[in-house]
Amino acid sequence: MKFTKFGKALLMGALSIGIVFGTSSCVVSYIVGYMYVTGTDTAQPSGVGIISGYKIDHNTGQMSTVNGLPISSGGSNPVRALLYPGSTYLYVLNRGVSTNPAGTNICTTQYPCQGANITLFAVGGNGILTPQGTAYFTQGLNPFRMALDPSGNYLLVLDHDSIGKDGVNPATAANPNPNCAKALGGNLQTCGDITIFAVASTTGRLSLIQNQQVTAAGSVAPLTYFPVPANPVDFVLASNTVLTMSSAAIQTTYPYTGGSSVYPYSYNGSSGQLTLSLNSSQNLGIAQGTALVNLSSAFYVLDNEAPNPNTTGAVSQLLPYTIGTNGALQPETSGIIPDDPTLANPIYVVQESKGKFFYVANQGNNALGNNTQSGISAYFLTTSPAFQATFIAGEPFGTGAGPQCIVEDPSNQFIYTANYNDSSITGRTIDVNTGVLDNLRNTNRYILPGPATWCLMNGRTS
Repeated sequence: MKFTKFGKALLMGALSIGIVFGTSSCVVSYIVGYMYVTGTDTAQPSGVGIISGYKIDHNTGQMSTVNGLPISSGGSNPVRALLYPGSTYLYVLNRGVSTNPAGTNICTTQYPCQGANITLFAVGGNGILTPQGTAYFTQGLNPFRMALDPSGNYLLVLDHDSIGKDGVNPATAANPNPNCAKALGGNLQTCGDITIFAVASTTGRLSLIQNQQVTAAGSVAPLTYFPVPANPVDFVLASNTVLTMSSAAIQTTYPYTGGSSVYPYSYNGSSGQLTLSLNSSQNLGIAQGTALVNLSSAFYVLDNEAPNPNTTGAVSQLLPYTIGTNGALQPETSGIIPDDPTLANPIYVVQESKGKFFYVANQGNNALGNNTQSGISAYFLTTSPAFQATFIAGEPFGTGAGPQCIVEDPSNQFIYTANYNDSSITGRTIDVNTGVLDNLRNTNRYILPGPATWCLMNGRTS
C-alpha cells in the first residue's frame, strides 16, 4: 500500500498526537503530602489562632485546601506546631495574649500571656485534623518554643519566664525566684525554664515530668521544671544535648532576639531529665542571634548582625558548628557563612534531602506588607574534603513578605515558605542539578486567612 506525501504527513501527525495523548494519560496526579500552617485569622478578634492545611500535588507542587480546614488552634497566637513520629498526632503551642497596656505581644512576668497552652490533635486520612479536647499547660510563663525528642517519648517546651516564688507576681529583686540561683548558680533573680512532658504513644496525651536533679527551694519536693538562663531566644534538641540561646539584654516582645550565648544541658532520652553540662555558657561573639537549627551537615546559629550600607537593617550570617563533648560548640574550619547581602533576619534553615543544597528563610527587617529584605538565600554544600558553603547562582529567591518557616515537601521536589506580613504561602520547585528554586508551573502564591506563624509537612497520605 502506497501513501502520497500528503497522506504520509497526515499519518505521522496522527501518530504524534497519539503518542502525546498516550503519554499524558500515564501521568497520574496524586497527593504526596500535606502542609499545615499555624497563624491567626484577620476576620476574627485579634490573636484568634487557626491551623490551615493544604494537599500537595506530586506532579506540579500545586496546593489545594484540606477538607475541614482551617480550624481553631485551640488558643490564641499559635507559634509552633510539630508532628508525632508516624504523623498520628499534631501538637500546637498557643502563646496566648498579654494584657500589657504597652501591647498584646509584650509578655512579661507582670503581664504574662494569658491562655497559653499546648493543644493536641489527631491526624486522620486526607490530612484531616481532629481536636482531642485536651489542653496542656507549662510550668512557667510565656511559652514560645517546642521540640519533640526523636523517639517521640518526650515533649519539651521553652518558657521565656519561670514563675517567681509566689507563683504570680513579677520576679523582681524584691520577689526573686530562688530556684534560679539554686539550679544555675550565682545570685540569680530570674530565669527561663523548660517544661518536659512524657508522651503516651497510644493516645498522644501528655504527663508532666518532674526535675529529679533539683528540689524546690524551701521544699523537699522536686522542681516541676528545668531552669535555664534568663531571656532565652531559642532552644534545640540535638542527640543527647539540649542547647539554649539567651540574650544578654531583657527581652519582652515576641519574637525574642538578641541571642549572644549558648548553654548546654545533657539530655537523658530514657527518663526525659536535663542536667546542666560540665561546660558553662559559651559566648558566641554575636549580639543578635535569632535561631538555632540542627541539620545533618552542621549545627547552625543564625545571626542578624553586621551593619549593611545597602539596607536599613543588617547583614545576616550563619555560624556553623559541630557539637562536641558535653555540648561544647566547635566552629567549622570554613568559618562564618555570610547571608545574601540584600536579605536580613534569618529565622530558619532547611537542607535538601540529598544534602547537596541548603536554604535559609530570611524574615527581613521590614514593615507589614513590604517584602524588601525577605527571601531565600541558597547554598551549595560540600562536606568533603572540607565543609564549604557557596552561593547558588541566581539566588536570592523570592518569597512573600516576612517568611516564618521553610520546609521541603515529602517527595523532595518543592520548597515552601509561610509568610507573616502578607498572609501567604510561597512554593518553588527544586532543580536537582543546580539547586535553583524555580516558580511552580501555574502559581507559586497562596493566600492565607491571616498572618502565618509556623509551618510543617505531613508525609502520611493514607
